[in-house]
Amino acid sequence: MQIDMMIKTLIETALKQAQLDTWPDIEIEVPNDTTNGDYATNIAMKLARVLRRAPLAIAESLVANMPDNPAFKHIEVARPGFINFYVDKRIYRDVIGEVLQAGADFGASTIGADRRVNIEFVSANPTGSLHIGHARGAAAGDALARIMQKAGFNVTREYYVNDGGNQINQLVRSIDVRYRQALGETITMPEDGYHGPEIIVLAKQLVADHGDRFLHEDGGEQFRQFGVNHLLAALRADLETFRVHFDVWFSEATLYENKTVEATIEQLKASGHTYEEEGALWLKTSHYGDEKDRVIVKSDGSYTYLLPDIAYHADKLSRGFEQLIDILGSDHHGYVPRLKAAIQMVGGGENALEVELLQMVKVLQNGEELKMSKRSGKAITLRDLIDEVGVDPIRYFFAMRSLNTHMELDLDLALKESNENPVFYAQYAHARIASILRNAAEKSLKPNLNRRQFETLQSDKALELLAVLVDYPLTVELAASKRLPHKITQYIQRLAQAFHTFYASETVISEDAEATEERLVMLHAVKTVMQNALELVGVEAKERM
Repeated sequence: MQIDMMIKTLIETALKQAQLDTWPDIEIEVPNDTTNGDYATNIAMKLARVLRRAPLAIAESLVANMPDNPAFKHIEVARPGFINFYVDKRIYRDVIGEVLQAGADFGASTIGADRRVNIEFVSANPTGSLHIGHARGAAAGDALARIMQKAGFNVTREYYVNDGGNQINQLVRSIDVRYRQALGETITMPEDGYHGPEIIVLAKQLVADHGDRFLHEDGGEQFRQFGVNHLLAALRADLETFRVHFDVWFSEATLYENKTVEATIEQLKASGHTYEEEGALWLKTSHYGDEKDRVIVKSDGSYTYLLPDIAYHADKLSRGFEQLIDILGSDHHGYVPRLKAAIQMVGGGENALEVELLQMVKVLQNGEELKMSKRSGKAITLRDLIDEVGVDPIRYFFAMRSLNTHMELDLDLALKESNENPVFYAQYAHARIASILRNAAEKSLKPNLNRRQFETLQSDKALELLAVLVDYPLTVELAASKRLPHKITQYIQRLAQAFHTFYASETVISEDAEATEERLVMLHAVKTVMQNALELVGVEAKERM
């Protein structure tokens, strides 16, 4: 049952009655305040400029031209031009059969039309452990990928391995210092070196494997390969534990090995997007919305950070991706316009690149900000978070907030086994339903999951619970199209609350066999959708708690 499609059909019929050939996208939303209807649209306000009429008048005209539909008890216009739809909630009962027939595919849609999308996220330098900012990016990127796949997009998750720039030279120097220290040499780590404990571990392993060999010969290449491989393997292991899997691990070094960077320079020159000034090669990014032009090759012949990034994104486009999504730290804010400009120069459309910026995370424990790991005395890592509170709370809490908002991660709340803890509240709803269904099976109650008539489901609480199930496909589409993973956790909280409220007010297993069966079948549907939604944010749907 797609009530949003019913509404769109009503609106399109009214628009055709008004003899309009084209119109803006019709957006349907679920109002936060149910007094404003079960569903609403702002199409009249979108049409106001085109028709040069007041949105309120347009809305009234559209409603007057809508055919009757028994699914809606009432349709009204509200200032400044919203159209609110009030549903006959008895039709919500039809969703039970739809959920059980679709199973895990309930909520899937075709709005992505199998469009090829590349989502790049995390992409931390292989020079140390993943910290809390990377953890948020991992949770957000993976949730977005899952949601967009559900909506029909053909998604590739990609990690850009920065193994070709100066940071790797710094890694080699840092390993060399720790290696020499491990062999008893008095040498100080430079300030710009990598001071993490993992570098000490690598150096000790090199000593165990090679002794003092690299005191007498150049160990640079050995240190580079050994360091990158081992640190990258550790990153992969932590991400897999965090339930984040990447389809592609793209090596920056291959851009140089395959002459992709040089080819990109020639392409930019040939298309007239560059000029030379004071011995440097400049890119005309100001022609595409950037505040000024940017240097891509310095006067000494070295490359700026922008150039390999352009080559990398050009490579993505060459692989056939229609949409590129980068999830970056908030410190990249000023970098975005020049990158978007450059991508247009190498064949991408104006909107080929979307950049989602992640804001900072503050970790709280015992009511105070926690800046360092108690275990290592260093920055808080993803592994610290997993060991402290587990994967589910971290993934859920990160998914709860819009990517571009600052957030506080309360470790004490994440560990609470109470309704105050959002992830516990959601998982407990699923576990409670599982318990009810097990109890029914123990009583030899085997509900007919092919049942399609639910005449005893008449109460407000039952219909309100079903209304939330009906909203799931629309929520998935909204979260996917607007790139808003937190809409799924908001939905999960609504579903959990609706179930807990229903369960507190009604008896599921009773002497009335028909009522019992209808409620058990309904709970099978609720359990299916809850599991479905939790999977979209990478959280386990627990059977027992």
